[in-house]
Amino acid sequence: MKRQSCDLRRTTLLSALVLAAFLSAAPHTSLAQQKSKADAFAPPIKDHDSRITISTELVSLTVTVTDQQGRYLAGLDRRAFAVYEDDVRQEISFFSDRDAPASVGVVFDVSGSMSGEKIIRAREALARFVQTSHPEDEYSLISFNKSAELLLDRTRDGEALLAQFGGIHPQGNTALYDAVALGLEALSSSRYAKRALIVISDGEDNRSRSTLDQVKRKTQESGVTIYTILIGPLLPRSNGGAVMDQLASASGGKSFFPGGAEAMSEAFERIALELRHQYSIGYAPANLAGGGRWRRLKVAVTPPAGSPRLIVRSRKGYYTVASLVGLDESATGDGIDDQPSHGGRLVSYQCLCGRCSVEE
Repeated sequence: MKRQSCDLRRTTLLSALVLAAFLSAAPHTSLAQQKSKADAFAPPIKDHDSRITISTELVSLTVTVTDQQGRYLAGLDRRAFAVYEDDVRQEISFFSDRDAPASVGVVFDVSGSMSGEKIIRAREALARFVQTSHPEDEYSLISFNKSAELLLDRTRDGEALLAQFGGIHPQGNTALYDAVALGLEALSSSRYAKRALIVISDGEDNRSRSTLDQVKRKTQESGVTIYTILIGPLLPRSNGGAVMDQLASASGGKSFFPGGAEAMSEAFERIALELRHQYSIGYAPANLAGGGRWRRLKVAVTPPAGSPRLIVRSRKGYYTVASLVGLDESATGDGIDDQPSHGGRLVSYQCLCGRCSVEE
């Protein structure tokens, strides 16, 4: 009897402690919920500590829409777009057409084949790119010859990017694939959702540990858009053009083969303008099965009445992962950060711009 009485007192004491802990925590939970609801309906503000966070699983896409002459088509709304994954239409849950800043990695060939006027032409063209780009873009610079090196990591100072070219002396072999892999790695921790890698090279590789197929796989997993600038003249029997085409097409990007200084500057300017005219789309896939499978993607656009035939460009697919582990992103100012994990998935994104269309 005495033992039962002791057990009863012990049980009563434990219940009282649990009840007290619950009552003390309840007001804080209620306040947090009220603050979350207030933030959700408050107008966008510039305070870096204020954000709207929506946790979800999304596949994110950047989509470029042009006419046959390469002119960008702006002003389309969500209803004009249809996204298909393995031929199954998906419901778009995130849409934005705003001019958002981008994280841009520049991969620059400084091997022996890039000597002479090639370096000067590339720097002048890159200066035009910086002038045309969004003023809040951030830049990283990777140079490579026999090995790849990160010279500049995530700066908003375009002049600092251009200054890196002053002391470059091209020499040595070419580790192009390793440099692209390093560029993708650098962009994996970038600030912005929109991420692009510009590869400036003659397309040759004779030193990399990575293979072309491995780099293409990493590109498809990353969600980064690659633009390639092929610098000629090419070596006899070179496959540099085919390599650069494959790198760009694997990501939904574009390859350029400028024949002179002015054409190169125009190519860089077109890349800068494209990044500022892209549509951002996200959807929660209906099929959540993982296992490293390749999922084919197709984006279709219904043009406005009377519009010419349109060209739609985006990445062609992504790889699923066995465990969906994303990154908790943060946004400051009026930016959106939604860096996908492998397979293009993400678990949260934040928006303070007031224009992005989000559905839960």
